[in-house]
Amino acid sequence: MNFLLIIIVGGILGWLASMVMRTDGQQGIFLNIVVGVVGALLAGFIISPLLGQTPITSGDFDIGSLLVSFLGAVVLLAIVNLFRRGSVR
Repeated sequence: MNFLLIIIVGGILGWLASMVMRTDGQQGIFLNIVVGVVGALLAGFIISPLLGQTPITSGDFDIGSLLVSFLGAVVLLAIVNLFRRGSVR
C-alpha cells in the first residue's frame, strides 16, 4: 500500500514540477510519474538526512518530506531537460 501511495504522490509531484519547469505539454503522465518518483527517492536519500527530514519512502507524508521530494523532482527534471534539449528550460 505504501508503494502505491509513493507512486500517486510522486506522480502529482512530477506533474507539479513539470508545470514549474514549463515542460508539462512535452511529456506525458508516464514521464511525470517517473520524474516524480525518482526525484523523490533521490532527494529522500540525499537531501532529507542533511535537513533532518524523514524521506517520503518511510511513509511520512509531512510537508517537509513533500517539499524535499518536490525539490528533487524539479532538479531531476532540469537535468533531464539539459540532456534532452541542451538547456534547463
